[in-house]
Amino acid sequence: MKKLGNALYVTTPEAYLALDGENVVVKKDDKTSTRLPLHNLESIVCFNYPGVSPALMGACAERRIGLCFLKPSGQFLARVTGGVHGNVLLRRRQHELSLDEPASASIARSILLGKIANCRKVIERALRDHALVVDVAALEAASQFLKASLADVQAAVSLETLRGLEGSAAKEYFGVFEQMILQQKEDFRFNERSRRPPLDNMNALLSFLYTLLTHEMVAALETVGLDPQMGFLHVDRPGRPSLALDLMEELRAPTVDRLALSLVNLKQVKGSGFTKKESGAVLMDDDTRKEVLVAWQKRKADVVLHPYLKERVPCGLIPHVQAMLLARHMRGDLDAYPPYFWN
Repeated sequence: MKKLGNALYVTTPEAYLALDGENVVVKKDDKTSTRLPLHNLESIVCFNYPGVSPALMGACAERRIGLCFLKPSGQFLARVTGGVHGNVLLRRRQHELSLDEPASASIARSILLGKIANCRKVIERALRDHALVVDVAALEAASQFLKASLADVQAAVSLETLRGLEGSAAKEYFGVFEQMILQQKEDFRFNERSRRPPLDNMNALLSFLYTLLTHEMVAALETVGLDPQMGFLHVDRPGRPSLALDLMEELRAPTVDRLALSLVNLKQVKGSGFTKKESGAVLMDDDTRKEVLVAWQKRKADVVLHPYLKERVPCGLIPHVQAMLLARHMRGDLDAYPPYFWN
């Protein structure tokens, strides 16, 4: 089993990263502020402006250390990767399956079953733990809708139908999402999911965390030898990691959504840490971003029992496990792709 490594998040705008022997050094004003051994790192995520030296880029690519560049707002800019990893036969099989509608629908169906079940689990958890302070009727109605959607997904045979069911389930889930915001309701009012750009504080927090999850999923798929851009549920578009977005669907609710709700409900982030621009876009400040990144790393270290492997693994390795299981299905070792069901 792959081990969960450390992630280096560079949030200082003026920082520059370089390679010194087997170490990554973070420099500011030509002075070294941080020095870390490369062998301890799994990924580097940069929010800085000056950038990274070519030597460090090459070292990260050679050692398969994920190197990702984001805007301070969390918007994705680029990833640095080395040579393509994995068996060419696996990618050829992935391409064949992506062109085969019944095969694509089978994988998409499994993904959606995981997504909808996990969304319902988040709602059921809120009903169990906070029945005295939430709109029980609204949450129970949403839960029953999602339960019925699971049956509809199992019966669906076309990708078009599955995509329609996914959209309906997501709308129902986010329609009651505000009910699970128990504290700071005025600062984190949530009416609907908005992206590119996020138009309120909660959407800004969700979008930032979804970007981090995307980075993790792309890296996991590349590690097992799959093409992150060739998906099944999401339509392929140039530059879009469709397969990463596919597998993220079942992980959004138990990883990102629950973390975002915890950060707000425990008041680890506050409304004062967000700013609305003239364009309507909402951005988080540096201190809030650092707080979120610390919480993200702690959540990745949490150990859970994987429902299919029956092994205890860190949450941060779930993307890798699901990518590995999908690759095994494509090779013919598994009859179907087993989605991640949060317990």
